[in-house]
Amino acid sequence: MTWIKRFALLCAALAAVALTAPAAPALALSKTDVQKRIASALLRAGSSSGALVSDLTTGELLYAARADLARVPASNEKLYTTATTLGRFGPLARFSTELLASGVVDENGLLEGDLILRGGGDPSFSGEDIDSLGRAVQRAGIKAIVGGIVGDESRFDKRRGGPASGWSVDGYMGGSLGALVLNRGSGNYGNPGLAAANALSKELSGLKIKRGKKARTGLTPAGAKRISLLRSPTVSGLIEITNTASDNFYAEMLVKNLGARFAKSGSTTAGAAVMRSYLKRFGIRPRISDGSGLSRGNRTSPRELVALLTAMHDGPQREAFEGSLAVAGRSGTLAGRMKGSAAEGACRGKTGTLSDVSGLSGLCTAKNGHVIVFSMLMNSVSPASARSLQDRAVKAIANLSR
Repeated sequence: MTWIKRFALLCAALAAVALTAPAAPALALSKTDVQKRIASALLRAGSSSGALVSDLTTGELLYAARADLARVPASNEKLYTTATTLGRFGPLARFSTELLASGVVDENGLLEGDLILRGGGDPSFSGEDIDSLGRAVQRAGIKAIVGGIVGDESRFDKRRGGPASGWSVDGYMGGSLGALVLNRGSGNYGNPGLAAANALSKELSGLKIKRGKKARTGLTPAGAKRISLLRSPTVSGLIEITNTASDNFYAEMLVKNLGARFAKSGSTTAGAAVMRSYLKRFGIRPRISDGSGLSRGNRTSPRELVALLTAMHDGPQREAFEGSLAVAGRSGTLAGRMKGSAAEGACRGKTGTLSDVSGLSGLCTAKNGHVIVFSMLMNSVSPASARSLQDRAVKAIANLSR
């Protein structure tokens, strides 16, 4: 079972358990009550924090404090990454990994050339995919290879990390970036393309398929013929992992895919430019350095995040986008927060945390049936204390009754 399938089953199990949670005590709050509770939370968070809360059902602004001041968003940045990915690729798009042969196969099953494993930026590429490729080689009638296995990772640049780590491999990233990355690059974080080629070579050895040369990295030659094509989960599935689990590796892989497809350069810098260009249609102009939010060079405001959430709620990608967000008290980074309150199951959001940064942006269906969108960005704070204040505010929003 692939990691993404295990993740989906875990989310379903958590949701099923949450459905049996005791009902939240009745608490009916007026608009004024909600405003006072949000204001109290923001006052305690300090002057480096800001928030904006809007009723999408009525169009009424419920609360705003320092809502236009740009701050470090931490992983709230992933909202921009996933919205752009959905908008540019579409929810059903997939990323491909190809296996090709550079020569012909004779009547004895001898391949007069190399096997090329060409990466297409699939962040979910796994050991099960290597097994599948080994079987594909068998089906193609190949029994021996004059050359070797070549890993082609040329779709992306070779910067293995993001700007927060000086572009080098970063433990906070949760993997090594590249167009051909097996199991997030484990085994050779510095050269994941070679690690993937070696893994396929080892798989073929187990199948008694001989290779004439060692695995290496290189480019796919003209005229190479496809033996097999593997496809990632849909973009909808990939952004669900990105947002629900706040997966930094997936976010940065999506950014590089944006650059490769729409800016002809599989780099973080190119992908960030695609994001900035796309977000202008919503009147949003954040400063974007990466896709995960690890960089402190990112800057945005609660008003910009609310503008994005509003546009996505009113747009054609609502189901995929909002379905990718963690659910209060039930899934992802919000699974352990706001349990047993009116917010549980009624509010979705994207968390964000750095050492002195905490953010929470999302939507609630309040007790009065209204859809309330919110963003709280808190800088120069203790993340644990900030999360408590955010939860207090979101619980109040969920209890809006009149």
